[in-house]
Amino acid sequence: MYPTGALIVNLRPNTFAPSRGLTVCIKPFSGSSGANVYLERTGELRLLVQDGSSRAAQVQCFSLEQGGLFVEATPQQDISRRTTGFQYELTSGRRGLGHTLSAPCRPCSDTEVLLAVCTSDFVVRGSIQDVTHVPERQESVIHLRVSRLYRQKSRVFQPAPEGHGHWQGRILTLLECGVRPGHGDFLFTGHMHFGEAQLGCAPRFSDFRGTYRDAEERGLNPCEIGME
Repeated sequence: MYPTGALIVNLRPNTFAPSRGLTVCIKPFSGSSGANVYLERTGELRLLVQDGSSRAAQVQCFSLEQGGLFVEATPQQDISRRTTGFQYELTSGRRGLGHTLSAPCRPCSDTEVLLAVCTSDFVVRGSIQDVTHVPERQESVIHLRVSRLYRQKSRVFQPAPEGHGHWQGRILTLLECGVRPGHGDFLFTGHMHFGEAQLGCAPRFSDFRGTYRDAEERGLNPCEIGME
């Protein structure tokens, strides 16, 4: 609160695992103000979050090998209370500044889909009811009607009001992916990121069923889910 001066924040994993290959993502708190946040390495600064910017609440990611965080208070003309704060996540995935380094809209391969079923925070079968685009956040919100809930680590999907064993929920993806409502069932997988469900692999369910059964026959499934 009332930020002044500057400080360096070095983030490290809370295990003995090597820090090589780890990614840091930060997301400023809503209403955070009073300081700029930079990526700092050997005295060189790269601006991540600008105080007062309309894009200040966006997630920014960088490799831990790229440096640490340099938080510097901005000069103020009054004594109004200001609070600077952010959440952070430390993951083993590779992301660039503000976006993934891999092609996030690229369809997953069969192997990636099968692994996603085993490792994702949520795995559901359902259809797209609606899509809301949010240009200022460069995101699209996908509203799902779910007919089969295989797994969820957080309560992303809740029972639908009409019941009948259906669920509903929303997941996020990048605006650039151009997701639109459409017919048919998909297998949706993904991970929780700062409390929001982020879309991962999402093949058509008929395609996934063929891939799964083929791998099952050859004994190559990394894990099992009920396909009935």
